[in-house]
Amino acid sequence: MPSLKALRTRINSVKSTQKITSAMKMVAASKLRRAQQQAEAARPYAERMDRMLRALAASVSDSPTAPALLVGTGQDRTQLLIAVTADRGLAGAFNSQVGRATRNLARRLESEGKTVKILSVGRKGRDYLRRELSDRIVGDITFAGRRRVEFADAQEIGARVAQMLAAGEIDVATIVYNRFASVISQVVTEQQIIPAPPPPEGEQDDTGGAMYDFEPDEETILAKLLPQALAIQAYRALLESSAGEHGARMTAMDNATRNAGDMIKRLSQNYNRARQANITKELIEIISGAEAV
Repeated sequence: MPSLKALRTRINSVKSTQKITSAMKMVAASKLRRAQQQAEAARPYAERMDRMLRALAASVSDSPTAPALLVGTGQDRTQLLIAVTADRGLAGAFNSQVGRATRNLARRLESEGKTVKILSVGRKGRDYLRRELSDRIVGDITFAGRRRVEFADAQEIGARVAQMLAAGEIDVATIVYNRFASVISQVVTEQQIIPAPPPPEGEQDDTGGAMYDFEPDEETILAKLLPQALAIQAYRALLESSAGEHGARMTAMDNATRNAGDMIKRLSQNYNRARQANITKELIEIISGAEAV
């Protein structure tokens, strides 16, 4: 059995860890509220933009002048996977589940004869994917040290993807991220952003078949709209991931705090038993010595 000093040291160490995990839980809870509000506020606009792009892509898919950002290159040989994770850990399986989903998707695409490239957003995803897919990583973007996600961050991702598409380096782009469902649940989501996928079967066209006149012209509007739409989808993924990160970290730190409390109870019991055993032993020695005299 460990000595009393060793048990006291262990108890004090666990108590210090418990204070840290409790503080991290409170910090994550305070950040979660704002991040959740931002993610929920961005959903209607991003979903409406996605439906509009799907309908637009379906209507111009046969046009030879359709923008590549909307309909792609017409091929699917080179696939870009954008893995969105956090820059920090201590969030349970939050980062690893995106890494596993990206790895599995990459393996499946390669088994179909396609070339896979990976753009990592977040240090934890980059570190995870480097273990098995380091040669597929063509770039990584981190936002470490920034207090919150900004739209400019999403524009950076969108510009990087658009540049790769214009250079003929990719044909299809898919973003993989954790969609915030609740504090204890984050759903891994794979969303194809280039080309815009066809509308789901049975979905109604919000335009009602109306005809539109474009001013100044259709090409100018799409040239401005499509990069913006790409950044919006990336921004939504960043916001959802940020909210999910804080929720996962709050849950993980809450579990860690509870586990530390249970460990302190067990160690305290062992300490008291050891202390009582030492006292009993000393009393027996004193009594035995007195009787011997």
